[in-house]
Amino acid sequence: MTRYRHLLQQVRNLGRYPGDEEAERVLTAVLALLGSQLTGDERCALAAVLPERARAVLAAQIPLPRPVTAPAFVESLAHTLGTSLTAARWDASSVLTALTTLTDDTLADRLLAHLPRGYALLFGRADLVAVA
Repeated sequence: MTRYRHLLQQVRNLGRYPGDEEAERVLTAVLALLGSQLTGDERCALAAVLPERARAVLAAQIPLPRPVTAPAFVESLAHTLGTSLTAARWDASSVLTALTTLTDDTLADRLLAHLPRGYALLFGRADLVAVA
C-alpha cells in the first residue's frame, strides 16, 4: 500500500468515514488549512514526512503572517466543508491525529509549539497547562 493510501486509510478509520472519497475530501481540506498555518522549519519538517500527494496540498498554501486560533481553524474548516462546527472539529482531529502517526513526538511537539494554544486536542493530545 502506498504511503498516501495508508494515510488516507488512517483518516478514514479515525473519522469513521463511509468511503475513501469523503476521507480524501476531509484530508485535503485540513492539509490546505494547516498549510496556511505553518511556516519555517516546522512546515518543512512536516512536509518531509508527508506522502507526495499530501505534501503537495500542504506546500501549495501560502502561510498567513500568524496562525489562527484553534477555534478559528475549526470555523474555517466548517465553512470549507459545509459542515457544523462539531463535524469540523471531528474532521480536523481525524486528520491531525493521523498525521501524528507519520511524525515522531518531537515534531508533533514542535508543531504544537508553533501553533496557538488549543490545537493539542485537535492533534489527539491533552492540552496541559503548566501550573506555576
